[in-house]
Amino acid sequence: MNRDLSILQLVLNASWVVQLVMLLLVAVSVASWAAIFRKLFALKRVNALNDDFERDFWSGISLNDLFAAAAQNAKLAGPMERIFASGMREYQKLRERRVTDVSALLDGARRAMRASYQRELDAVETHLSFLASVGSVSPYVGLFGTVWGIMHAFTGLASLQSVTLATVAPGIAEALVATAIGLFAAIPAVVAYNRFARDIDRVAIKLETFIEEFSNILHRNLGAQSASGH
Repeated sequence: MNRDLSILQLVLNASWVVQLVMLLLVAVSVASWAAIFRKLFALKRVNALNDDFERDFWSGISLNDLFAAAAQNAKLAGPMERIFASGMREYQKLRERRVTDVSALLDGARRAMRASYQRELDAVETHLSFLASVGSVSPYVGLFGTVWGIMHAFTGLASLQSVTLATVAPGIAEALVATAIGLFAAIPAVVAYNRFARDIDRVAIKLETFIEEFSNILHRNLGAQSASGH
């Protein structure tokens, strides 16, 4: 009963298969935390850029001036600004081709914005599937290490004449460490995935709302131009 049962000793005394499982889970946990922080900062940046552009959009600046600024700032622009630029680019191309039908102009701009919206949403959702995989698979990997470790421990006890708690406990404890590490990797990933999924849904709703509002503005402008033309 005097055997050292510290976490470090349990890891060092575990079988090589269990140690390999632990090493894999630790590596996955590190990668998961890196993905969490990267996604956290990326979403903050996306929200800040969207808010800045939305403020400029509703400040009264002309659409042509906003489009010119978006074209110059293409590499540093946020999702909302790039969606706006896609819609305006298609709208202006159709106007240059002498397309005068209001429905055709609006449909072209909306299709361009929807395509850009899908690209932006795919970019925002990067690494989210990795967190989902870590959250769902890590406990099972840890459980595999635990089952293997317990099997290894009982196999080693088979040759003993008398088995006591003192002889069984270390082997089982070594195996259970794998499950603990699996949960340590999975829990933050699941929490982060749920949080990011909710935040991305909010971003998506905000972008969809902007597409509708911008489409309405284009529709009003086309209606005013048609009325003044007549």
